This record gives sequence, structure tokens and C-alpha cells, in this order.
Amino acid sequence: MTYEYQLRVLPQVAASDGGIRAYLAREKGVDERTITAVRVLRRSIDARQHTVFVNLRVRVYVNEQPSNPTFSPLVYGNVLGRPRVIVVGEGPGGLFAALRLVELGLCPVVVERGKDVHQRRRDLSMITKTQKVDSESNYCFGEGGAGAYSDGKLYTRSKKRGNVDRILGIFCQHGASADILIDAHPHIGTDKLPRIIENMRNTIVRAGGEVHHQTKMTRLVCRNGRVEGIEAVCLDTGGERVFRGPVILATGHSARDVYSLLYDSRVAIEPKGIAVGVRLEHPAQLIDQIQYHSSQGRGKYLPAAEYAFVTQVDGRGVYSFCMCPGGFVVPAATGPRQLVVNGMSPSNRGGRWSNSGMVVETRPEDVEGDSPLRMMHWQERIERNCWQQGGMRQTAPAQRMADFVSRRLSYDLPRSSYAPGLVSSPLHFWLPERIVTRLQQGFLAFGRSSHGFLTNEATMIAVETRTSAPVRIVRDPLSLMHPTVEGLFPCGEGAGYAGGIVSAAIDGERCAESCKEWMGRIS
Repeated sequence: MTYEYQLRVLPQVAASDGGIRAYLAREKGVDERTITAVRVLRRSIDARQHTVFVNLRVRVYVNEQPSNPTFSPLVYGNVLGRPRVIVVGEGPGGLFAALRLVELGLCPVVVERGKDVHQRRRDLSMITKTQKVDSESNYCFGEGGAGAYSDGKLYTRSKKRGNVDRILGIFCQHGASADILIDAHPHIGTDKLPRIIENMRNTIVRAGGEVHHQTKMTRLVCRNGRVEGIEAVCLDTGGERVFRGPVILATGHSARDVYSLLYDSRVAIEPKGIAVGVRLEHPAQLIDQIQYHSSQGRGKYLPAAEYAFVTQVDGRGVYSFCMCPGGFVVPAATGPRQLVVNGMSPSNRGGRWSNSGMVVETRPEDVEGDSPLRMMHWQERIERNCWQQGGMRQTAPAQRMADFVSRRLSYDLPRSSYAPGLVSSPLHFWLPERIVTRLQQGFLAFGRSSHGFLTNEATMIAVETRTSAPVRIVRDPLSLMHPTVEGLFPCGEGAGYAGGIVSAAIDGERCAESCKEWMGRIS
């Protein structure tokens, strides 16, 4: 027989199967000798009160063994010789679109401007060594997209838009820990995600699909209002290629040349709001102490603490974004004369610092002009200014948190995880004033609700601008196809329809399904 229970237990009880079994015997009256297996279905931490609890939903097997696996692997058939669909971009939107196309019996041809996930790692290390960014292989461009080397957090609020458990199951099928199926805030980790992405690529290739790295789209091939494919250049050889088929465009939120290409080609796009601010870095132990209400911090049984803050200041949201417990801050520019930062964590979240984006909502009406690219150009100007403030290198301008709120210069800075280095800079002086004043008010509010959070032990590192796409590529809400360019399916975060790994993956699958349906209608 099987039973399900909702448990609220201390962390040391939740830490082991034996602890859960003993609790069930003591509190639920289950004979521990008859328990053959315990499966945790859901796990979350409740640190709202002084005593921290772990909430569990468990399935208990009494005198029988579990008969079903934790997830059901999908079968990917052979699609060699089947109708081809061009997928531009190999981030989560493009990868999951390609995998879904294989399921649907179509042959995906993935075109990715950056390098494969292993070669890309070397280019990332060179940013710190040389202070220069490879415009085609960096923290945003390359196999896996921006998510591959930026933490692998899988938490999403987009459950109404697709099957999140299905996406998590596909990650598990390709090597992720089954823990992501049960944790309230699932996380793979920067150290493990690249191998999983490589496994996904291998699945596509084994099924008969194609993956072309260092291959950059230069033009959409259109005739009579319909996409017939793309032109591309092979960056390693300089050769040009044409790929024929309908196009799923999943190029990510930083492919500014793609936005310009669409604008010049008169493909309908529109400006989209973004959020702009800084990376805020605290000592991880301090965040543990604050969030777990203990001078001992996380102790033996709790993970590195997370936080989430949000408030409204003068009609705009101020909030934490992409919180990375026990993580580090990285340079995320995609070209010269830019300075952008992001955060990530390894799977064990064991680093000395914890960071998050602290950003201010900015809407198209907040930026002058009427061009659909105006948010992108405004974003570029901030990043260029930051690069100049950092000494025209990847050394990042930074300021102590309390000094920023008081508009004081920081004469020295705490140690930091940001490898290229920091330079003390008055962020309150050169960041846009509407960003500065809202961040200051937001920090004051967060400090009141979480004592100790507003401190000069925390460092603000500039600038966080790549929170989402500054452009939305127009598409029909039902067909997911561009309204004036048949056969073009704008996809994922870069098209303005997702906000993270899981939501981009869901959108990739939806675009694949819509493309299949459209191809069936025109055949």
C-alpha cells in the first residue's frame, strides 16, 4: 500500500531517509519495519519564523516497492530525411524546440553562432586573463545560451503556459539530478549544466538532426512574405551557407545584431521593458545568518540561504533578480566597449559570497524616442558608460551598499568573487538618476524588513542590464508565427516571450508544435 503525507519537520529530520522514517513512525503511527521505501515528492524551506522548518510531501510505500520511476524518459526516433526546420540559437529555447521537433518527426537543423559548450569555457576564462570579450563566444553566446554558464536555476512562475514537470524530466533524462523534480526552487548548477547540454545536443544528432556551431545567421531568406530559410556565415572558415526550411528564431536576449537585422528588413518588432541595476554581493554567511535567524548561519543541515525582495518606488518595481546563494559574479558583456555583470552558482552553492541582481523596472515610455530599438540603444549607452567608468577594461565599477544609499564614495571595497577585479566608483553619481533614487529607496525598504541586509559589508557591482530582451519580435498569440512573415516563429527570451531557462524551454516546445501544425496546413 502507499500513503501520502504532508510533513513539517526540522532540517535534521528532512536531511536523511532514516530521519523521515523515524518521524513517520513516531508522529504518524506507521510501523517503521513495514516501510519499504519513502519517496519525497516536494521539498521547500520555511524560514519565516525563528525556527526553520522543512516542508515535505512524501509518498510512503508499505510492504511494497515503488513501481514507477521518478520520471518517464522520452523516446526520440530517427528523423534523418524528414522535413527540415531551421532553429537559430542553441540556448534553452532552441534546444527544447529541436528536441520537440524530433519527437514530432521533423528534422531540426540548429545554427549557433558560438562555440560548443567545452570550447566556450576557454573563451570565458580568457575574459579575466586578457580583459577582452570574444564577440561570438562569451557568457551569452554559445551552446547552451546565457543559461549554460549562469547558474542553471529552473524556478519559474510560467506554470500556466506549459508542463514544467515535463521540462524538468527532460533535464533529468539528460543527466540532471532527480532533486530538481522535488525542490521548490530547483537548481542544476553552473558546474553540471554544460554536460547536460552536451547530452541534449548528442540526442539531436543521434536522431538525425544537425547542430552547426560557429555559424552565424546573416539574413532571412524570404519570398512573397514567406520565410524559405536563412543565409549564414561559418565563422571559423569564412564560408557562406544557405539553410532551407521554416525558421524558429531563438537567438537570446543579447543578439542585438539580430534585432537590427529584423528592423532593417522591416520585420515588425516593438520595444519591451527591461530592468536595470547592479549585482549586489554579500558574504554568504551574513545572508545565512539573516535569513535563518541564527548567528550560526545555515548550520549542518540547511543549504545556502536565498532571499527575494520586491517593492514599488514611484510607480516602478524595484526587486531582487536571479539570486545566487554561495555563488559568484561574472563578466557578461557580448562585445567591445561594454561592461555587464551577471551571477551564477555551482551545484553545491558552497562559495563565500551570495549575490543577486538588484534592478529597477524600466518601461518604453521612460526612454525618449519612438524607435522600436530605443530600449536596446539605452541599454547599450549604460553599458558603454560603465565600461568607461571601469577603466575601459572588464574591471567593474563598485560601491559599498550603505555608501551608495548615503551618496558617499567608498574609499575601499570588500573582497569579491568578481575575478576581473573591482574599482571604487560613485555609482550614485553616474548611473541614471531614476535608477539611483529607486534603488536607494528600495534598499532602505529591504533593510527595514530584513535587519542587517543594508550594510557596508555588501558590494554593489555595476552594471546589471541583461535581465531580459529590450525588444519583442511580434507574433500571433495563437499560431506563434510572425503576422507578416509566414514560416517565422519568434521564440523564447530573445523574442520577448520568456524569462528564464524553463519558460524559454516551454516556449521552444510550443514553437515547435506550432511549426509542425503550420507545415501540415501548407503541405
